[in-house]
Amino acid sequence: MAFFEYKNIKVAGVACAVPRNEVKSESYKPVFGDEEVDKFMAMTGVRASRRTQEHQTCSDLGYRAAKELLAHKGIKPEEIGVLIFSSHSPDYRRPSTAFVLQYRLGIPEEAVCYDISLGCSSLVVGMQTMASILNTSDMKYGLLFVGDTAGKSVNGNDRSSAMLFGEAGAVMLLEKTDDPADQVKALIRSDGTGFKYMIIPGGGYRNLHASEEPQMCADGNERSLMNSFIQGTSVFTFTIFDVPRLVKDFWAKTGTVPQDYDCYAFHQANLYILKQIAKKAKIPFDKMPITLDRYGNTSGASAIVSLCDVYGSNAEDKVIKVMACGFGIGISLGATSFEINTADILPIMEDDEIFTEGLITYPNQLYEKK
Repeated sequence: MAFFEYKNIKVAGVACAVPRNEVKSESYKPVFGDEEVDKFMAMTGVRASRRTQEHQTCSDLGYRAAKELLAHKGIKPEEIGVLIFSSHSPDYRRPSTAFVLQYRLGIPEEAVCYDISLGCSSLVVGMQTMASILNTSDMKYGLLFVGDTAGKSVNGNDRSSAMLFGEAGAVMLLEKTDDPADQVKALIRSDGTGFKYMIIPGGGYRNLHASEEPQMCADGNERSLMNSFIQGTSVFTFTIFDVPRLVKDFWAKTGTVPQDYDCYAFHQANLYILKQIAKKAKIPFDKMPITLDRYGNTSGASAIVSLCDVYGSNAEDKVIKVMACGFGIGISLGATSFEINTADILPIMEDDEIFTEGLITYPNQLYEKK
């Protein structure tokens, strides 16, 4: 069992940003028909989502969130010793987006910076990685960036995905402290047999120049090899059986029970799946925030979006115990627990800024002097 426990590590704050562009699920009725869209909204709970502009990335959104969070905490960029960007939506195939964020934020050369290629479980795995680095180094602060712009890879005629995904960028600040009561715990599992369940088959180095010609797929949806594929039945089976088992194993390993937690910040896969997980694991559903009705499935940013939505505008200063869980593409799943002061949970921000210096539209632009 891949269980991790880190003492003297604290979640010092979280923040997130979403694009201003709101897309309502009802706007797809001319494409898919009233009955299909109404059925989708009833099943998934997604009534609206946020979508980025063409050249806007989740690192743009994460940058805004990080700037606000560092200002809120009174922490200077030069105090950050670790920067991890955990996402399936990088700015480029190479280099790692972490270096772009390091440059934009003014984080020093001495910092550790790299990407982790993960989707829905990116927060849990990213936290475990960050806590491990802080725990075994002389660095005090780390910034973990999560989020995706999954809508960019969806075929607009794919009724299983076109309305589902929202886009967001989120950041978590972790701090090494002198208090052993500050702890981060995580349980992580992986199942590579399901690598085809959620996949973009083309565009990687296995099939770099895949056809972008859409074809009718066996599930009745149009896609090209450059689009996202979701095998719904396999994903559903995995989530309603493996995720509750993971949650129960986490409780057993940590000696906790459902009532010990103030908030269950779970990946916002879809409403029906969340209800099934809560029912099977006996999680009080009123402690599980739902944000996919307004923001859609925001992948690895889901848990932070939920925390910011519920606590971000609350002026109350209190420490809450959170259990977060991410599950999906990989297949990867993980659960984590931590405490956080609600005063360090910022409200959801809206942002449309684009890092124009990073937009390379012709080769010789790379050789131009600033």
